[in-house]
Amino acid sequence: MPTIGVLALQGDVREHEGVLRRLGAQTVRVRTPEELDSVEALVIPGGESTTMSKLAVTFGLIEPLRKRVAAGMPAYGSCAGMIMLADQIEDGGEDQETIGGLDVVVRRNAFGRQVDSFEADLAMPLLGPAPVHAVFIRAPWVESVGDGVDVLGRVESGPAAGRIVAVRQGHVMATSFHPELTGDERIHEYFVNDVVHTHL
Repeated sequence: MPTIGVLALQGDVREHEGVLRRLGAQTVRVRTPEELDSVEALVIPGGESTTMSKLAVTFGLIEPLRKRVAAGMPAYGSCAGMIMLADQIEDGGEDQETIGGLDVVVRRNAFGRQVDSFEADLAMPLLGPAPVHAVFIRAPWVESVGDGVDVLGRVESGPAAGRIVAVRQGHVMATSFHPELTGDERIHEYFVNDVVHTHL
């Protein structure tokens, strides 16, 4: 099984580690370029994207992350991780840096503030017929996608109906929501079995 890093600058690192280990992957917490060099793929957890961005710059990680993702390292981001992997951000901080890798425009805090966090069931046919129970916490959404991006899931009802909340572009995927919090391991399983193994 591959060694999968979890970017451990800030956010819900432990929850992602737990899911990946249950799926049989070895995990490494990534805080330095040397730790990044030791992994074959990377998960970027939810958290606070501006804080994560600043810490990545402070720890000398932003350029090594960009180079690894651009060179084909499989990566998956949830919530703040989606923002970090976007090529463009709406409503980002002035000095907010991203890793890039997804030809998408992502809007930060698109669903509103913490009080507007919510849960919803999403159809994601590539994961099977059962819906995915998604937890959104101050979540972004994808405003638009480039030609090479596959839309994996959308909000189905309510005021945000139709908004894109899960995407994949080759070796990079992201969700607006937090699958690591629900006990449904199919998103991580898809990342490990389909995205990582296809691109290693």
